[in-house]
Amino acid sequence: MTGDLPSDVADVLGVLLDGDDPVHVALRAQIPHLRVSERCTCGCGTAYFDLDTTAVQPAPATPSILIADAQICLENGDRPGEVLVFAQGGYLSWLEVCSWSDTTEVTLALAQRVLCR
Repeated sequence: MTGDLPSDVADVLGVLLDGDDPVHVALRAQIPHLRVSERCTCGCGTAYFDLDTTAVQPAPATPSILIADAQICLENGDRPGEVLVFAQGGYLSWLEVCSWSDTTEVTLALAQRVLCR
């Protein structure tokens, strides 16, 4: 776990923000300073963040608030949903879990195990 950040959130952010892209590098540096302010009540795992913006630098400007995404890939080939990372003003804002399935319960815990990369 990173500070007070739940391990499922920290793990998925680490996977989605992997690599040498300058935006991802800057956003990864924010992870130790994140706190989950709210989670979706449906159980999907979507998390909204609070961040002390005085403790970190903003990421370079991007044309979109959607920073990274990955589909959830099951062993049987099904792709029941995806996980998306959003930033606003150069700061991590929220991690969203989206379901496309009526038969598979899509959660952050599932995504933590089977993200397509």
